[in-house]
Amino acid sequence: MKNKQPYVIAEAGCNHKGEMEIAKELINVAAMFCHADAIKFQKRCPKELLTEEQYNAPHPNPANSYGDTYGAHREFLEFTVDQHAQLKEWCEEAGITYSTSVWDMTSAQEIAGLKPEFIKIPSACNNHFEMLQWLCDNYKGEIQLSFGMTTHEEEEEIIKLFEKNGRNKDLVIFNCTSGYPVPFEDVCLLEIKRMQESYAQRVKKIGFSGHHLGIAVDVAAYTLGAEVIERHYTLDRTWKGTDHAASLEPDGIRKLVRNLKAVQKALTYKEQEILPIEQVQRDKLKYRKK
Repeated sequence: MKNKQPYVIAEAGCNHKGEMEIAKELINVAAMFCHADAIKFQKRCPKELLTEEQYNAPHPNPANSYGDTYGAHREFLEFTVDQHAQLKEWCEEAGITYSTSVWDMTSAQEIAGLKPEFIKIPSACNNHFEMLQWLCDNYKGEIQLSFGMTTHEEEEEIIKLFEKNGRNKDLVIFNCTSGYPVPFEDVCLLEIKRMQESYAQRVKKIGFSGHHLGIAVDVAAYTLGAEVIERHYTLDRTWKGTDHAASLEPDGIRKLVRNLKAVQKALTYKEQEILPIEQVQRDKLKYRKK
């Protein structure tokens, strides 16, 4: 039995620092150097997503802020829907799939209008059932959704919503621990097995969205059955911003793609008891009783 090809998403998020030229470089590097399958950005409507108090509050970490308030910071990092249309066009030119995480109803409606292959629901708003219902009714592509900071009861409620709408076979769910970065003991990879036992027959695929350091854990996640691997991605981990420190730089994504493809080839049973490559060594080296 051959394992399914691992699908790697480079999560650029807002690591473009609000600059379209950096976003374009992220796209081209992810496609041509890293050989990732997809690149994913984020879309928020801050005034819809935040309360007035949250919007006007200072950023909790001023050193990472791009504005005088948290709302101004979020607005600075946002691209318009027309800019997202440009990102999608650049992705098509580079030969990589474009996608975006949507955090609110307005963003979901705007991005759905661009008809990307898939839309992502982040852990923070996987309980925004009005938005999930709208997507089930109005968006025909694949819907990916992370289960970070989510109870088992909430997971079941989400799955049932998609089943009720006949959209569960368009749903990809991700094992995820919400933290930046996440220490290895909190990654909890065996949750992938639990999710397989509970949901594998009910959804399209199970994936893994990691916020840890390095790439060893992602290879293990694939070995455990996660077909889609998503990692935060930046051009420079020292840049100003919240997500850069928990992101992989281009060489990290490139090595991740390379290693996952190698593991896919290796995850097989022997087709015969003595492989042809072994027969040569057997003839030369195998002990023979004299």
